[in-house]
Amino acid sequence: MQFGYSEECLAHDPGSRHPETPDRLRAIRERLKKKHGVEYVEPDPATIDTIAAVHDREYIESVDEFCAEGGGNWDPDTTAVEESWDAIRRSAGSACWAADTALEGEDGRSTPFSIGRPPGHHAVVDDAMGFCFVNNVAVAAQHAIDSNDDVERVAIVDWDVHHGNGTQDIFYDDGDVFFASIHEEGLYPGTGAIDEIGTGDGNGTTMNVPMPAGTDELGYLAAIDGPLTEALESFDPDLLLISAGFDAHRHDPISRIRLPTEAYALMTDRFRTIADETDAALAFVLEGGYGLEVLADSVALVHETFDGREPIEPDGDVSDDAASVIEDVREAHGLID
Repeated sequence: MQFGYSEECLAHDPGSRHPETPDRLRAIRERLKKKHGVEYVEPDPATIDTIAAVHDREYIESVDEFCAEGGGNWDPDTTAVEESWDAIRRSAGSACWAADTALEGEDGRSTPFSIGRPPGHHAVVDDAMGFCFVNNVAVAAQHAIDSNDDVERVAIVDWDVHHGNGTQDIFYDDGDVFFASIHEEGLYPGTGAIDEIGTGDGNGTTMNVPMPAGTDELGYLAAIDGPLTEALESFDPDLLLISAGFDAHRHDPISRIRLPTEAYALMTDRFRTIADETDAALAFVLEGGYGLEVLADSVALVHETFDGREPIEPDGDVSDDAASVIEDVREAHGLID
């Protein structure tokens, strides 16, 4: 598995007490030292034009100026230093590299993983929020459509514990991009209700699965095996991008979803199968994950799954609360038999 990585992403330093620390990437790299078949690629930074395909240009220029003047607090959660602008462009460029590599790999298919930072899925068209300045996965999706004649439709699945409000915002009325988010209900930023399904040309191309606190891997897998698979197969994407946050882990410090590490192998395997069945290229883009050890272990398990490790299926039943959410999602998207 190839990993997009740049040392410049370490220079974005929000401060020693901030959860989105450069140590996140250091922990991942240290854990991957124990694995074979790991290759690192340093992608080019994204250009302003590429970023401006999904973000307001004046906003992007203001972020550049903000960093050039030394940074500080954009808002209480989202902080930058002078070096952050280079990291922001590298992180977005790494996501574009992942999309390009997936589409142009051996036999037309490879599975890259962009481990850039800062993360991106909370960044909306014209503002930063939630640790995010540029929406990396959205930039990559639009870049794939704009630069590749064979790409007409892109699907993004966000399994970060927080709703990917920025990605939803950018593509909410766009029928060429399907966005799905499995997240903890009621958690920051408070968006991602079941009835948020898109508008205009994008009506039906947004799917939200807001899981109740305490949901385990059985609930997540039921959502993936049910409405998510049906919707993705119907949409038939040319490229499937995973907004891969790892903060739904039961040992992550800032969430109440109860996924074990093995869940990330199981979800990876599920989406690999969906990509195979829809003949879609597949790539991963890092989002959140703030328990360093479990973050590193979970990323490593994604790699191991592609390296031939068979995921271990869980036993048990889906909770009534999770099953109710899944049924409501099916109804909202007209998937009820």
